[in-house]
Amino acid sequence: MALIPVDPAEIATIVTTLEMHERPRPRPMPGSPLQLVAWARPDPAKYRTLFARVGAPWLWFSRLVMDDATLTAIIHDPAVSVFAVVDRAGIEVGLLELDHRVAGACEIGYFGLIPELAGQGHGRWLMAQALMRAWTAKVERVWVHTCTLDHPSALNFYRRQGFVAVSRAIETFIDPRTLGVLPEDAAPQIPRLSPRD
Repeated sequence: MALIPVDPAEIATIVTTLEMHERPRPRPMPGSPLQLVAWARPDPAKYRTLFARVGAPWLWFSRLVMDDATLTAIIHDPAVSVFAVVDRAGIEVGLLELDHRVAGACEIGYFGLIPELAGQGHGRWLMAQALMRAWTAKVERVWVHTCTLDHPSALNFYRRQGFVAVSRAIETFIDPRTLGVLPEDAAPQIPRLSPRD
């Protein structure tokens, strides 16, 4: 067993890919006061605002560093569906993105709620919404990935929803807080290392 050094400027995480190959059996839709609102051809700035609001606590940054053309090509693709989760006051409190660009498959590309909603059952409601939309007639595989930077319950949550872990990988990247992509105080649970002299 060996330890793999990571540069102090970088973050390392273990990414787990999970999948299911059968539509889950029908079950009652979990209740929630939240609504799912489809965003057809979302404005990149509006998309990034919600992406950061939902993902900053977990160091989501990939869509924040994409140029407008690259991001727009993804979120305006007819095979990609973007949804905002909206509360009773009309405030956007979550994000769901389904990617059907690969024939026969659907990736749950982004799935998340603001941290204040954790532990209230809204995640089960959102996953039920996601799976209902992911399993179109020609889909044979729905998959998602999570990592050790996500909510500590994320991996077990996906397993309880019927996903099976199929692979793991280690990902390293420059800390987006250091780059100014995310605020310095984002994800305080993920320590920042001091550079070595």
